[in-house]
Amino acid sequence: MHPSGPAPDRHRRPRTRRPPGSPDPRTQPMTAHQPRAESERLDEPIPTAGGGWRDTLADALAFARRRLTGDYQVDEFGYDADFTDSVLLPPLRLLFERWFRVEALGLEHLPMTGAALLVANHSGTVPIDAVMTAVAVREHHPAHRVVRVLAADLLFDLPVLGTLARRGGNTLACNPDAERLLAAGELVSVFPEGFKGVGKAWTQRYRLQRFGRGGFVSAAVQAGVPIIPVSIVGAEEIYPMIGNLKPLARALGLPYFPVTPFFPLLGPLGAVPLPSKWIIEFGEPIPTDDLPDGAADDPMVVFGLTDRVRETIQQTLYRLLLRRGHPFLG
Repeated sequence: MHPSGPAPDRHRRPRTRRPPGSPDPRTQPMTAHQPRAESERLDEPIPTAGGGWRDTLADALAFARRRLTGDYQVDEFGYDADFTDSVLLPPLRLLFERWFRVEALGLEHLPMTGAALLVANHSGTVPIDAVMTAVAVREHHPAHRVVRVLAADLLFDLPVLGTLARRGGNTLACNPDAERLLAAGELVSVFPEGFKGVGKAWTQRYRLQRFGRGGFVSAAVQAGVPIIPVSIVGAEEIYPMIGNLKPLARALGLPYFPVTPFFPLLGPLGAVPLPSKWIIEFGEPIPTDDLPDGAADDPMVVFGLTDRVRETIQQTLYRLLLRRGHPFLG
């Protein structure tokens, strides 16, 4: 033993004197910078951004109410804005932003108001490029404008898809419909390659096919609206078409029956598009309101403008391919 009493504990922390009147830290409430116990943090609800499921539920109920009460409008072409924005656009937005990671360039070339004709290349085996172009304008243009797509007759003959296409703003690819929409001040998109473009072989990717007889040019000239070349990179890789079962296509009344590395080998799973990186560029407008009267019926004017638009899109595709780099990593 220590001669003067018990030996001091070497591991005991020495007591410190508090100045008179100072608070005892053991009795003070926990401050914001002090960490809480793990059990306290886990018991707290996780905050949700923007209301989360509550907003989704409220939107769904509001949509159902409008449908039941008839508080929505459908135009003469079958376009249902309420149905499009509430039902079609949300899943397409996910495809646009998360799956294809679409980069939209040159949206400032689209007018804030008034008509214009968007002319784009066509590819991808399934014409998803037309849908993604419309989503790009609706979601990212400052005026959030609607694009009215001129589509092939075959689309409207398909069950379910034909009805959805009408409600989404698509209409027949014919001059009378195009002229009526342009006269009404709409943005109209057309894909002059048609099935020759969307159904071309993988070896022909990003090589533009013939642009038809220039019917889209005559419609734009007749209406006196600008033509905006649109170049789309990324659609070619979603369903690489390595074959075409022509006998089966004829039996089904289709322009082609695609064979890809995964379809029909994997069945429905092979119908999932590959997640390629997309770039859509809206080029500088080509004016038509300065052309002389009767230009819409002049073959030289029509063919000249057609070649100009086609060459602009082709050269832009080459440039965008270099910019994108890897087709899937971007």
